[in-house]
Amino acid sequence: MNTYFEKIDTAPTDDLLWNLPEQKQGIVNIIGGNAQNFRTSTRVGEYLADKYPIKTVNLVLPDALKDKLPPLENFVFLPSTEAGSLAGKGLAEAMAAAEYNLVIGDLSKNAITGKAVVSACESSDQPLLVTRDSVDLVAENGPERLLMNEKLIIMGSLAQLQKILRAVYYPKMLLLSQSLVQVAEVLHKFALSYPVKIVTLHSGQILVATNGVVKAVPLEKSGYSPIMIWSGELAAKIVAVNMFSPDRFIDATMTAIFQKL
Repeated sequence: MNTYFEKIDTAPTDDLLWNLPEQKQGIVNIIGGNAQNFRTSTRVGEYLADKYPIKTVNLVLPDALKDKLPPLENFVFLPSTEAGSLAGKGLAEAMAAAEYNLVIGDLSKNAITGKAVVSACESSDQPLLVTRDSVDLVAENGPERLLMNEKLIIMGSLAQLQKILRAVYYPKMLLLSQSLVQVAEVLHKFALSYPVKIVTLHSGQILVATNGVVKAVPLEKSGYSPIMIWSGELAAKIVAVNMFSPDRFIDATMTAIFQKL
């Protein structure tokens, strides 16, 4: 019997939603977007600000968008590449000024942005979650040091995690053809090798892994479809609940998954 792997079909008995403050507090950065696409950043930012008691939700965007958006207080524009994505200057400083950073994606696929994002995330002392196509940037731009950041959550597909394991020459493989138990075993060993936290999807189960512990929640219990889970909304919920219960990743993430908002 696997002592490290457990299937969960009900929310944690200890309701961490009570830890959410009545008064709005804290700062969260939503990092992403490029000159052609910033819809996910704005949608997720609005969701967080509306549904959770977070005082400030900043959208950290490339300044190529400056003329396309109104000069609102929560827009943080940073220098962009010629292609209109984040060039990296000022990103680490912006991340340090927030209590949590959500790298939401749509950053465009180029080496300058990829290296800049990975470098900023490596040096971050603040908790952060990387998801959607940002996980591909991590996999393609040297994730070795980043995976040693114990404050990092990677929320990615099994195929994206497969790329990360290959990039660091991890001796175990993740395959889409593997059973749930086989995937859980690889995540168990990977989460013992690296302090990074993992959220992924396989065989109709949302898998959460940290410190060698792996939990599985049926996707149907979350209220999300396989496509909707990558919309950014669940990632935002995970950030919000973990922000106010920082030392209880498993319970906080389970609470976010089961919470219906």
